[in-house]
Amino acid sequence: MIATNDNEIKLYYSSETSIGKQTYAYVTSSEKKVLGVDVSKTNIPGSHWAEIADGLNIEIHKLINTEHPNFVKNYGDKSIDLDQHDWLRILEKHPETLAFPIAIIGKKMVAIHSPSDFVKYMEPDTTNQPKPYNK
Repeated sequence: MIATNDNEIKLYYSSETSIGKQTYAYVTSSEKKVLGVDVSKTNIPGSHWAEIADGLNIEIHKLINTEHPNFVKNYGDKSIDLDQHDWLRILEKHPETLAFPIAIIGKKMVAIHSPSDFVKYMEPDTTNQPKPYNK
């Protein structure tokens, strides 16, 4: 099971993609503690990928960018019919094919399709203090 914490954001991303790098920058601007999990440098077990897919309420193959050059090179550009275990093995062997970053905020899992998607999950300023007026 993936450990979660209400005061921490866990971000699964690839530093080899621009969306991954940009999303990581957005997330680190959050007030919460951030644990970045760079899938291009960290081996993620299949059980975690299965838990993430379940938490996002999607099938495992939806976590994979089938248009990624490494996917096409290894599996071709035609539609392929694989079982859940095979899709997990692709993510384990080729984590760079991760389709999008995933943020785990407390117990909630969120697919980040553009870096600005994360903004709606950031904590609002709850101090209720008026903002200073600058001329």
